[in-house]
Amino acid sequence: MRILIVRVSSLGDVVHNLPVLADIHRHYPDAIIDWVVEEGFAGLVKQNRHVNEVIPFALRRWRKHPFSSSTRADFAAFRKRLKAEAYDWVFDTQGLLKTGIIMGFSQTVPGGKKVGLGNKTDGSSYEPVSRLFHDQSIKMEKHIHVVQRSREMIAKALGYTIDTPPDFGLMVSTEHYDWIPEQPYALFFHGTSRESKKWAHPNWLRIGAMLHEKGLKILLPWGNPAEKVEAERLAADLEDAVVLPRLSITDMSTVTGRASFVVGVDTGLSHLAAAYDKPTVQIYCNIPRWRTCCDWSPKVISLGGENEVPSLEAVEDAVRQLMVWLD
Repeated sequence: MRILIVRVSSLGDVVHNLPVLADIHRHYPDAIIDWVVEEGFAGLVKQNRHVNEVIPFALRRWRKHPFSSSTRADFAAFRKRLKAEAYDWVFDTQGLLKTGIIMGFSQTVPGGKKVGLGNKTDGSSYEPVSRLFHDQSIKMEKHIHVVQRSREMIAKALGYTIDTPPDFGLMVSTEHYDWIPEQPYALFFHGTSRESKKWAHPNWLRIGAMLHEKGLKILLPWGNPAEKVEAERLAADLEDAVVLPRLSITDMSTVTGRASFVVGVDTGLSHLAAAYDKPTVQIYCNIPRWRTCCDWSPKVISLGGENEVPSLEAVEDAVRQLMVWLD
């Protein structure tokens, strides 16, 4: 059985979708699973042990020069690659117009099906027009965790039940990098897309001091100039802290997979840490926690929520609880 997964972005959404691969292989061990994803996330998906081929989709890059000859050539090559295989099942787990169009370009064997979401769930960016590209639209309960939504949609289509915790199937790269220290380290995912999702600078300093006392170096990643300034400010005020170079998602996956401890606000990177089952404290500031919190592992503690910024004391207590995994 050959299957195509269409889930192109964003980082957190891609991470949350990874368990469907292990689910499928648990019930159909011989299934061949390909995945269409934004090119920036392709390296991450390739680190999943259950995926066969990753097909990069470059809409973010194509939008910058939509009518250039290189964009037209790249898009033509992408369509040709999609049509090179005929699939028994094509699953759009994102439910957007763009993912529906990708599904439309894909090929199925006689009797094959294209399956997608049949309705919007709480917090999703679902676009009903995506159903135009489905052979089957599966309705989900409105109040559902994002990881469970994708798992259940595909389970309903393929005829099995979800009876295990999510398995993200991520492998840790052993490649050497000069910017990954030899000593154990903690990652601080302090940067995020919205100001309301950030946690106060003095709080990070206190948590950094706690982890330094346990012998951990603090690594500070960043994704844009403003986050780099924040990382440099934190590094200046912390002992044994270093600002990382700007990294690709693939390299961030590697450094996350080797971390000893992670503290992060609600961002795709903190969800990536939870997917690697790292001791992780997730800090939700004024946004609903139930939709994305990583409650399947004893190594992950999620705090805060809608209209609720977690206190320093609560995060300190969570860090202490998870330090048992360092011993």
